[in-house]
Amino acid sequence: MGTFRVEIEIGDAAAERWETVEALVDTGATYTTVPAELLRRLGATPHARDAFVLADGRRVEHDIGHSWIRVSGRSVVTLVVFAGPEAKPLLGAYTLEGLRFAPDPIGRRLVPVPGLLMAFAA
Repeated sequence: MGTFRVEIEIGDAAAERWETVEALVDTGATYTTVPAELLRRLGATPHARDAFVLADGRRVEHDIGHSWIRVSGRSVVTLVVFAGPEAKPLLGAYTLEGLRFAPDPIGRRLVPVPGLLMAFAA
């Protein structure tokens, strides 16, 4: 699948202050990754530290927490990885599913998709 970037907004806990960044859409990454400095500027605080495997196989540890993410008018509180200062924002699969978006690699855009429920949940 080809990669592309989209504009996303990252919000504070009250969803009152937002910062706009361009993020790489990466369904191969589980979580959304944001430079820690940006998250802390918005008042986000880590609640745990966890291990992650990078695309090249290396293992790293990062703080994790929650933040508002808004894309194309849809917002969700999602798990975010507090990345180092050199990291570029990345929109991961967990957040995409929460926002109910799927990537369109040909059109290089995100498209709305319906949420899925088991039949007996209706």
